[in-house]
Amino acid sequence: MRFQKGIMTACAVALTTAYAVASPLTPEDYCDTKRNAPARIKDITPLADGQSYAAISDDGKSIDIYSYKTGKKTGVLFSIDGQKGELKIDEFSGYQLSANGRKLLLWNNVEKIYRHSFTAEYYVYDMMRSTVKRVSSKGPQRGAVISHDGRFVAYERGNNIFISSLDYETDNQITTDGERNKVINGSPDWGYEEEFGMLNSMCWSADDNVLAFIRFDESEVPTYSFDNYRSFCDADPMGDPYPSAYTYKYPLSGYQTAKVSVNTYDLDNRKIKKMDLPITATDYVPLIQFGGADGMRLMVMVLNHDQTNLRLFDVNPLSTVGKQIYSDTSTDGWLSPTTYQMVDFATDGFVIASEKSGYRHLYQYDYSGSMRRQITKGDFNVTAYYGKDNIGRYFMQTTSLGAVNRNIAMVDAKGIFTLLNKEEGTASASFSSDRSYYVQNYSNTQQAPQYRIFSAKGVKMCDLELNEAYMKRFASAPKAELLKVKNDEGEEMDAYIIKPADFDSSKSYPLMMYQYNGPDSQEVTNSWKMGGNNYIASEGFVVAAVDGRGTGNRTRKWAYSVYKNLGVLETVDQLAGARYFASLPYVDSARTSCFGWSYGGYMTLMEMGAKGSPFKAGVAMAPVADWRWYDAIYTERYMLTPGQNSPGYQTSSAMGRTAGVNGRLLIMSGTSDDNVHFYNTLKYSSKLNFEGKIFDMMAYTGFEHSLGMCNARVQFYRKVVDFLKKNL
Repeated sequence: MRFQKGIMTACAVALTTAYAVASPLTPEDYCDTKRNAPARIKDITPLADGQSYAAISDDGKSIDIYSYKTGKKTGVLFSIDGQKGELKIDEFSGYQLSANGRKLLLWNNVEKIYRHSFTAEYYVYDMMRSTVKRVSSKGPQRGAVISHDGRFVAYERGNNIFISSLDYETDNQITTDGERNKVINGSPDWGYEEEFGMLNSMCWSADDNVLAFIRFDESEVPTYSFDNYRSFCDADPMGDPYPSAYTYKYPLSGYQTAKVSVNTYDLDNRKIKKMDLPITATDYVPLIQFGGADGMRLMVMVLNHDQTNLRLFDVNPLSTVGKQIYSDTSTDGWLSPTTYQMVDFATDGFVIASEKSGYRHLYQYDYSGSMRRQITKGDFNVTAYYGKDNIGRYFMQTTSLGAVNRNIAMVDAKGIFTLLNKEEGTASASFSSDRSYYVQNYSNTQQAPQYRIFSAKGVKMCDLELNEAYMKRFASAPKAELLKVKNDEGEEMDAYIIKPADFDSSKSYPLMMYQYNGPDSQEVTNSWKMGGNNYIASEGFVVAAVDGRGTGNRTRKWAYSVYKNLGVLETVDQLAGARYFASLPYVDSARTSCFGWSYGGYMTLMEMGAKGSPFKAGVAMAPVADWRWYDAIYTERYMLTPGQNSPGYQTSSAMGRTAGVNGRLLIMSGTSDDNVHFYNTLKYSSKLNFEGKIFDMMAYTGFEHSLGMCNARVQFYRKVVDFLKKNL
C-alpha cells in the first residue's frame, strides 16, 4: 500500500508538473493512493563509496547515481538504453545491488502471490560490460538473492531452491522435496510473510560458498479454501462460469503451524546439512543471517510458540553446531517483532533492541554473548536503528519528543545522546554506507514530506524535494490536529481531529470515529496523511481518532494491558474518546458513528455491540469477527491458544456482542481476502440475520484485503460517505 515517485535530480528544484494547476478536489484526489501521493524517493540504495547513492529515475528507465553533498546526478548504474549484447530488457520493477557493486539483479513481469511476495523474471546486469543475463529460462522465480560477488543467484520455484551460475550459465536445482501445500524451501509460508515480514528465507555466506535457508514443512497445517471469483478488474471477468477454488495452508489460532528447520547448502561439495538446533515442532525461526568478522557466523533466531522467549544462536554452518549467545524473555506479555527485527550483525558484535526496561532500547553484545553496553536509555522508544560509523557513533530514530513524533538521533562513543533534528513531527533517514550523510524524510500533520540531505552532524547539505506544488494542490483539504483525550481511568490518549474544510464552530456536525487500535499499532502520529478520512471530513463530518490501551510506542505496561483479552479495554477507551468528541459544542451527539478496517473493523463490531454504545451507525471493513478464525502467529502472540485462554477468546469475540447492536451497521469484505477471510463477515452477518437485525452488507468480488486493485478505494469511500449521510 505504498506508492512512490522518483527523486528530483538537483537541489531545490520544485515539482512543477503533477500538481501545477489548482482545481476543486475530488474523491479521486483524496482516495486514489497513486493520485494523492506526494513526490518521494524511489528505491534509494547507498553506494560503497559513502559519497553517493542510487535511485530509480522518474521515468523508471534507469538507475541513477546522486551525490550526497549536492543531491545532483553524477552518473548511471543502469539504463534501458545503455544495454549491450543480444539480450535486452525493456522495463524493470526493482533491483538489488551485489555487495561488490559490480552486478545488478533486476526483475520484471511481476505476479503477486500474497501481500508482499511475488514471482518475476530475474536478470543480472554486468556494469563493466553493460550486458544482461537471464537468471533462468525455465519459468518465473521467487525471492531471488544475488551472491556478494554477483556470480550466483539463488531463488525458489515450485517450492524448491535453484542456484543459477552466471559464469557457466547453469541453473541447478538443489532441493527436491518441495511440493505445494506440503514443503517450502527458501521462501516463507503465508504466516511468516504476513506476521514476521519475511520476504525470503535464504542468505549467502560472505565467501559465497554456503547458502543458508529455512525449510517449512506445512504438511500438518490445515488447508484453507475459498471460491476465487473474478473481478471486473480482470482481463476476462466473464471467463469463470465455474469459479476456481483457491487453496493454501493457513493455520488458524490453535492449529498446527509450519514445522521449520535451518539448513545449509555447500557449493563445493553440493551437500545439504541440517543445523543442530533445539527447534521444536511449534517454535518459530523469524530470522537467519550471516554475521561476524569473516561473515561466516550463521545467526539464527528461535522464538517459542507463545512468543514470549527469543533465543539467538551462533551456528557454524560446516559443523552444524550452534551456541546460544542471547535471549530475551517477557513474563507480562508478548515479545514485539519490532524488537528482534531491529538487529545488526557487525564484525565485532551485534546490536539488538529489547523492551526489558519498559521501553524499546538498543543494546550491544559481543559474539560470546556478553553485553557491552546499553546504547540508549530513557522514557522513550527506539523505532529504527540506522547503524554505527567507524568512530563509534550510533544512529537511530526515537520517540524522545513524544510517542506521536519521530526524531533522528545519535549516541556517540561516550554515550552522549543528541537529537539530529529537533522539530516535532516525523523524520526518518536513509544513511550513506559510512554513515557520514543521510537523506531525511520529514513531515507533520500540516506538512507533506520534505526530503533534504544532511551530514552526520545534522548540518543541511541540500534540499531535494519540498513538495511545494503538492501542498498548494491540497491547501484546501481538511488536515488533522493533534490533542490529548483522557480515558475512564484518567489516562491520556493521543488523539487527532479533522474538521471540515469550511468549518464553522457555530454549526453542529456529525462525528465519525476512526480507529485501528491493534496491539503495538499507532493511528495517531504527527505525520502527513491525506486519504479517505480527509475526504470524509470534506463531506461535512468531524473525523476523530484516539489510540487507546494496547497501542504502541508508549510503555510496555500500556501495550500489555490488553494481553489475552483483545478488544475489551480498547472498546472502553474508544467509547471514552467518542464521548469526549461528542461533548464538543460543534458536534451533534445524536449523530455519531465509527469506522475501521481490519483490526479497526473488528473494533467497529465490538463498539457497535457494546453496552451503552453511543454510535448510531458503524462501518466495518474486512473485520475479524472471532479470534478463533484468524491466523495463529498473530492471534496467539496476543491471546495464546484457545486451549490456553478460553475465557479470553469468549470475551474478545464480536460474535458474543451481536445482541447489543442497535445502530445501523455496514459490513464489507473482499471475497478473495487471504488475510481476514470473508468467512468472518459471512458468519457475523449470519448471526445478525438469525437475531432479526437489520443491517447493510457489501462484498468486493475477487478483491483482497487492502482493495488495492483498480479504483476500488475511491468507490469504497464514496460508499462509506453515502452510508453515513443516510444514517446520520
